[in-house]
Amino acid sequence: MKAKALIKQNSLFISMALGALVYETFAHIPSIKSTGQQLGPYLSDWLPIGLFLLLYATFCKIKISEIRPRTWHFVIQLVRTSLAAIMVLLIWLFDGNADVKLVLEGMFICFICPTAAAVVVVTEKLGGSIGSLTMFTIIANMVTMVIIPLFFPMVERGADITFLSSMFMILRNVTMVLVVPLFLALLSRRVISNFVSRLNKHKNIGFYIWCVNLSIVTGITLHNIEKSNITGWVLWLLLTTPLLVCLLQFALGKIIGKHWNDSISAGQALGQKNTVVGIWLTLTFLNPLAAISPGAYVLWQNLVNGWQIWYKEKHGNVKW
Repeated sequence: MKAKALIKQNSLFISMALGALVYETFAHIPSIKSTGQQLGPYLSDWLPIGLFLLLYATFCKIKISEIRPRTWHFVIQLVRTSLAAIMVLLIWLFDGNADVKLVLEGMFICFICPTAAAVVVVTEKLGGSIGSLTMFTIIANMVTMVIIPLFFPMVERGADITFLSSMFMILRNVTMVLVVPLFLALLSRRVISNFVSRLNKHKNIGFYIWCVNLSIVTGITLHNIEKSNITGWVLWLLLTTPLLVCLLQFALGKIIGKHWNDSISAGQALGQKNTVVGIWLTLTFLNPLAAISPGAYVLWQNLVNGWQIWYKEKHGNVKW
């Protein structure tokens, strides 16, 4: 039982370590390197499938009454937008220094990224509100549609992004990874309620699917970092400044949420980011080298999540 409890407490840490170990093994042992290259695309293709399944399983437990806007939802959007605006100002001030600007762009994208759809899985594990986070994620993506075409041309003058293109990208993302599994889960509760009841007996099924996804994401992130052509202090800053951004956003979210007795949900809402969208936006419209930062943010935010889950499993509650 002690081994089982230890695995349960450290599930995210184990997932990340396993993903790193498997990647490094297949990437650096010549005899199996080709096998790893063949498996890579299949593992990447699993990610959206896994995300859909874990959200469906989680949404089957949702309380409809919780899916409503709350005051802190909008306060956090204001904070998030303000932090991104501050980064735009700093990028302007250091426009003449290419290395500093690159690091600042990496931090900027970590601030402006919308909340990850999978945030509900970790939030449920920590005892937060699935419904509240679902509503927040929808609001966050709607705000993102507005601020991306507003801020991006200020960061990179050549960024050719319009409100319509931004809206289409975000709407497609929200529809496929959030609205569809939510709709199917609510429909299932009415049409196949017996199946949903049996599914809900397996409380952690969505979380364990997320652990599988996290292992794959960790390997992909390490691959992208190792293949980057940046070295020295610039690479070090691109990897470490996301940690500061991550801790700041989790802390601010919890401080704000505490005023509305919802610090767990608010902390996850501001801290856990959809870095896949952030990486795509960076590669498409900003300096592609800055994509290292949102990639590193994936690792940092899940280390924070892993520590929170460890604390919750060990002590039975979350005091912050």
